[in-house]
Amino acid sequence: MVKILKFVLPVFIGLVILSCEKENFTTDSSVFLGFSVDTLLFDTVFTTIGTTTMQFMVYNHNKKDVLISSIYLAKGESSFFRMNVDGKSARELEDITIYSGDSMYIFVEATIDPLNANNPMVVKDSIVFLTNGNFQDIDLVAYGQDVHLINAEILSSQTWINDKPYLVYNSMLVDTSETLDIQPGVRVYFHKGSTLYVCGTLIISGTLEEPVVFLGDRLDDMYKDIPGQWGGIYFINGSKDNEIIFTEILNATTGIHLGNFYANDPPPDLKLSNSILQHMTFAGISSIGATVIADNCLIADCGYYTTILTTGGSYQFAHCTFANYWNWTRRTTPSLVLTNYYNLNDTAIFTGNLVNADFGNCIIEGNMDNEIGLNNLTGAGDFNYFFDHCLLKSDTSLNTSDPEFFRNVWTNKDPGFISSYEFDFQLDTLAFAKDKGLIDIANNFPFDILGNSRLEDAGPDLGAYERIE
Repeated sequence: MVKILKFVLPVFIGLVILSCEKENFTTDSSVFLGFSVDTLLFDTVFTTIGTTTMQFMVYNHNKKDVLISSIYLAKGESSFFRMNVDGKSARELEDITIYSGDSMYIFVEATIDPLNANNPMVVKDSIVFLTNGNFQDIDLVAYGQDVHLINAEILSSQTWINDKPYLVYNSMLVDTSETLDIQPGVRVYFHKGSTLYVCGTLIISGTLEEPVVFLGDRLDDMYKDIPGQWGGIYFINGSKDNEIIFTEILNATTGIHLGNFYANDPPPDLKLSNSILQHMTFAGISSIGATVIADNCLIADCGYYTTILTTGGSYQFAHCTFANYWNWTRRTTPSLVLTNYYNLNDTAIFTGNLVNADFGNCIIEGNMDNEIGLNNLTGAGDFNYFFDHCLLKSDTSLNTSDPEFFRNVWTNKDPGFISSYEFDFQLDTLAFAKDKGLIDIANNFPFDILGNSRLEDAGPDLGAYERIE
C-alpha cells in the first residue's frame, strides 16, 4: 500500500498542478498582448548581402497567464525574415506561454541581397499573434535595395548624389538657412505619408538625360499611376531661392505646396522648369501667396486641381500643359484656380494681392466643361491675371474677349494630345495646338521639355511639348 501511495501521490500532485496551471490561463477573448513597437523598422543600410537582427518585446499585462496559440510570419516560407522566440527559431511556433505580468523577447532577422534588382524597394512582412481567437500583428519593414535612409531627419546643408536611391521614412525637413542640393539622376522614394518639408532652400538640378525623380516606395508596376502614395514637397514661409529643374514628382497628395497661414516670414518662392507633376490626389501645385516662375512643365491627373493659386502672390507660367482627365473619382473643381483670398474652414478668411498671374503659350484642358476658376473677393486685394496665346477649356462665364485679361486665346478646341487617358500629352500630327504660340514667348524658351527646338518650323506649339514630324 505504501508503495502504491508513493507512486500515486506524485502523479496526483502533478495532475493537480497541471490542472491549476491550465485553469490559470485566461480564455477571455477581450484579452490582448502588449508590444514594445507596432512596426519593426530595419534601418540598417545593406551594403553587401544584408543580414541584420532586431528585437522587440511582448508583454502580458493581464492578471492571468496567456497562452499564445500561434506566432507566425504572415508570408511563411517566402518571407525575407526569420524569428526567434525564447531560443526557438522557426517561421511558426505554437502554444507559447507568457505568465501574468511577464514578457518575452522576439528576435527578428532580415536577410536581403540589396544588389538584387528584382527585389522590391521595400520588403514587408508581419509577425502574427493568435491568442484566444484574437489576431494581432507587428509589421516588419526592411529594404530590398541598397539605399540612403532618411528617417524623420532635420537636414543641415548637404548634397545628394546619384550613387544609390534615397528612401524617406516618417518625413524630413530642410532646416532654416540650410540648403539641400540634389544632383542629376537622383531617385527619392517616400514611404506612405512621408513629406519633404523645406524651411531653407531646395535646389534640384536634374538634366534632360538624368532627371531627378520623386515618387512613392511601392515600385510594383500596378502602383505607377496610383496617386496619394506620399505627401509631397512642402515649402514653408521663409523658404527662399528654391529651384527645381528636370524633375518628375509623381503619385503624391500634392506635388508642390508653397506657403502657410499664421506666419510672420514671407511666402516662399520657386523656379520650376522642365518638370512633370502627375498623379496627385489633391493638386499638382498649391500656393498660398507664393512666387512661382515656371516653364516647360506638365501638370496632370489631379483629384481636385492641377494648380490652385490662392491668397494672391506672383506667378508666371510659360509653355506649360495643365491637363486634368482625372477618373478615379468624380471631380467637381476646375483644373486651374486663381484667388486673392482663402476661406479656412469658415473660421478665418485670409487675403492677399494677386500681383500677377501670367500664362503664355499654355494649354489648360480637362474633361470638365469649365477648367478655369477665377475667384476675386471684392476688397480682398489686387486681382491681376493675363492669358496670352493660350488654349483654354471654359464655359460662357469666362469673358475671353476682354483685352485686359486675354490676348489671342482659343476656347474649347481639342488640343490634339496623343492619348490623354494614357497620360501622353505630346501633340499629334494634326493637333490644333500646333504652331499657335507667340514667337516672342518661345524665344525665351527655345527648347521644349524633351529638348526639341521650337524655332525650326512654322511656329511654336502651345504647351510643354513641341511636335516634331
